[in-house]
Amino acid sequence: MIKDTSEEWPVRSTSTPFTGKKTGVRTDEVVMPDGGAAVRDYQVHPGSVAVLALDDENRVLVLKQYRHPVRHKLWEIPAGLLDVPGENPLHAAQRELYEEAHVKAEDWRVLVDLYTSPGGSDEAVRIFLARGVSEAEGERFAASEEEADMEHGRVPLAELVRGALAGELHNTSLVTGALALQSALSGDGLDALRPAEAPWPARPFTA
Repeated sequence: MIKDTSEEWPVRSTSTPFTGKKTGVRTDEVVMPDGGAAVRDYQVHPGSVAVLALDDENRVLVLKQYRHPVRHKLWEIPAGLLDVPGENPLHAAQRELYEEAHVKAEDWRVLVDLYTSPGGSDEAVRIFLARGVSEAEGERFAASEEEADMEHGRVPLAELVRGALAGELHNTSLVTGALALQSALSGDGLDALRPAEAPWPARPFTA
């Protein structure tokens, strides 16, 4: 078996040359194993959650949203930032599913955890699998900015896998989530996935 391991090399100095609304940039002078030092710039990110919501017809709930940095409208799954330090990621995922799709789910599992770009960002993402989906009660969340222009759809899992492998779909959480779900279905099954409250060392949380 292979497994990532926690390790922290010494930092001689650190600064934060930029702090934005949600993220920032940090510059660390890191001591290398040979005794030398190297400067590393990286994005400081609060972390994110994403939800692959699977209905009874094996379709995945997807959204199409404009992403300015890449100048594309991308098909994605519901996702959002961990806005509150120590926030329970399951609660954040349930909130995002409600706000972006006005949907609730009965069964939640951890599908996969990942770092989006560990060479340049400390962003950690937990992707949940949500099943037993249905329309949520109450008023719809008032969308704004890019979310006001979102399209919604339900797409068969097989079509998402095909689109990912064909280079037609590019969103990290959608591609990773679809391939992970396909792997789980062809492997030990969905009941073997981790429980929704499984520990997440990258973003420790309280119950």
